[in-house]
Amino acid sequence: MPSSDYPLLQTINDPADLRHLTRPQLKVLADELRAYLLDTVSKTGGHLSSNLGTVELTVALHFVFNTPHDRLVWDVGHQTYPHKILTGRRDRMPSLRQLGGLSGFPQRSESAYDAFGTAHSSTSISAALGMALAARQKGEDRHAIAVIGDGALTAGMAFEALNHGGVEDCKLLVVLNDNDMSISPPVGALNRYLAQLMSGQFYAAAKSVGKQVLKGAPPLFELAKRFEEHAKGMVVPATLFEKFGFNYIGPIDGHDLESLIPTLENIKHLKGPQFLHVVTKKGQGYQLAEADPVAYHGPGKFDLAVGLQKPVLPPKTTFTQVFGQWLCDMAEQDKRLVGITPAMREGSGMVEFHRRFPERYYDVGIAEQHAVTFAAGLACEGLKPVLAIYSTFLQRGYDQLIHDVALQKLPLVLALDRAGLVGADGPTHAGAYDIAYLRCIPNVSVACPADENECRQLLSTAFEQDHVVAVRYPRGAGVGVTPQPGLQALPFGKGEIRRQGQRMAILAFGTLLYPALAVGEQLNATVVNMRWAKPLDTALLLQVAATHDALVTVEDGAVMGGAGSAVGEALQAAGVLKPVLQLGLPDRFIEHGDPAKLMALQGLDAAGIEASIRRRFALDQGA
Repeated sequence: MPSSDYPLLQTINDPADLRHLTRPQLKVLADELRAYLLDTVSKTGGHLSSNLGTVELTVALHFVFNTPHDRLVWDVGHQTYPHKILTGRRDRMPSLRQLGGLSGFPQRSESAYDAFGTAHSSTSISAALGMALAARQKGEDRHAIAVIGDGALTAGMAFEALNHGGVEDCKLLVVLNDNDMSISPPVGALNRYLAQLMSGQFYAAAKSVGKQVLKGAPPLFELAKRFEEHAKGMVVPATLFEKFGFNYIGPIDGHDLESLIPTLENIKHLKGPQFLHVVTKKGQGYQLAEADPVAYHGPGKFDLAVGLQKPVLPPKTTFTQVFGQWLCDMAEQDKRLVGITPAMREGSGMVEFHRRFPERYYDVGIAEQHAVTFAAGLACEGLKPVLAIYSTFLQRGYDQLIHDVALQKLPLVLALDRAGLVGADGPTHAGAYDIAYLRCIPNVSVACPADENECRQLLSTAFEQDHVVAVRYPRGAGVGVTPQPGLQALPFGKGEIRRQGQRMAILAFGTLLYPALAVGEQLNATVVNMRWAKPLDTALLLQVAATHDALVTVEDGAVMGGAGSAVGEALQAAGVLKPVLQLGLPDRFIEHGDPAKLMALQGLDAAGIEASIRRRFALDQGA
């Protein structure tokens, strides 16, 4: 980092340095911080639009509050790069989201300033409330601040925390980072003055004393209360959050340090739970990101001068695109189909479906629990819901899947995107557990397509069933097998032998079929494309077990309780004793990094699978 490019930022090694700056210097720092953020993320890739929108807010929070003594909890973490830069990790930004480098999300093991690890949304208020009440119980004088986006506030968990926090006497501040609206005229000088006035000691004391005085005269008290709510309602949407028990302040311009800092300083001296509404703009300060914040939400590497460019060669078709095309084709054929997403339209490949079938498309917001039970309600009325959801996010709707869908044996297709390791997003987003947590539920089946064409076919198979079927597929492209037109289904619960060998059989689940085939060639082993983790093709399994000396299972999910475990259970139930080597993800969280490197490190590339087999069965290189 050349000090000549960022002279002031270069001097900030932790927030204590920041607190010695003057207001004019803070503005210069914010400009340098935004420029450095753009420079580094354009070279590494990562979340950009949201981070550009929180530069001034981050500076103000660290300037006013005594972090890390005061606990600062960021929701999701898409907006924490400025926070990382100001808290001693500036020079490590070139390693962002790379193997051995900085995480793209807050991580307690990475810094004392990361008060809580996040990546799934809507957890910040609950965590900050826990910290605030712990401080009260221990007699410690500290604030707990939760920064939550307007999208994350759609989740029920956030409102559960607000419902609890509003009745507790503690030093909790919830900052709503509202970046879904433009900064309208009310967010200006007048609104800045009102926000500071409402957060000041005089206003708080006058409101409290006035209520006490007027309580003796109920009609006057009620009139004054209505006037207060009406007057505030003309300028700010205060009523909802004040009904929860919070003192609402705002909205204020989240890019205006002259508004943010005095307001936060006033809030520090107020008693009870506080709610500050700030309005920011995604992509602030970089015109291309401002114009298209969705495209710049999580870009790869790009040239700042020209922005994102279309690749010269057309990219391979991704599994997500295969799903999106299948969804439109099946919707054309079957009018009962409805598509559901919990706020992941683009990520789940549903843009075209939304365009073509808007009356059958439902984005329920960041509300996975609701998404699953909502699908159950649709299914009860004879519709055929398809829920497109990341593997890691389905975990949040697990009880609903068991109680509201599977127990009632309702039909539901789960298009389970991002199965297996996801790379740069790391352990919080890895779909490592879906086989294990789904196959134990009655009335739930799990399909594991090996390639793009098989993914399309198994989605059609799933749609034909009268119960829950999850079709799990990884992020990105497969080996490049072009999906065939039509909606041809594959036999339910049946696998296939893809290579006939001798002595040893490799049972592959999902996209690991292709490295398994390469190993099969090296070892002259039989390779089976199992396709289904549940129901297991037991007839095929027993046939293979009867004609081979040893079995190997390979999967890109947790080995504990996964597809390999299902094979072991089936063999034991049939009284078959055969050596079985189970290969999959180990019993630990896998860090972020390049997906291919991560799979190799877990021994799940062709070389790693072959090496594990040779070790386990003492095969020499000539075997």
